[in-house]
Amino acid sequence: MSRTIYCTFLKREAEGQDFQFYPGELGKRIYDNISKEAWTQWQTKQTMLINEKKISMMNVADRKVLEQEMINFLFEGQDVHIQGYTPPSE
Repeated sequence: MSRTIYCTFLKREAEGQDFQFYPGELGKRIYDNISKEAWTQWQTKQTMLINEKKISMMNVADRKVLEQEMINFLFEGQDVHIQGYTPPSE
């Protein structure tokens, strides 16, 4: 059975995560406040960041940068900006 939460990113009720997959207090905050839909949006942005900025998950500093981008995107309403990227028009 799925959980329904108030997603602070989408600003509406939505299906919550099935389990806490990110460690620590931040992971709990994501689990409690970020829906599957919002997390999927973040994963798309995360992939772009990793590829375009050549972020290495083996590098602690790169992981910290990525984590801060995640916080900015999910909780502070800041979009991920990648130099030279123009989103497709609908």
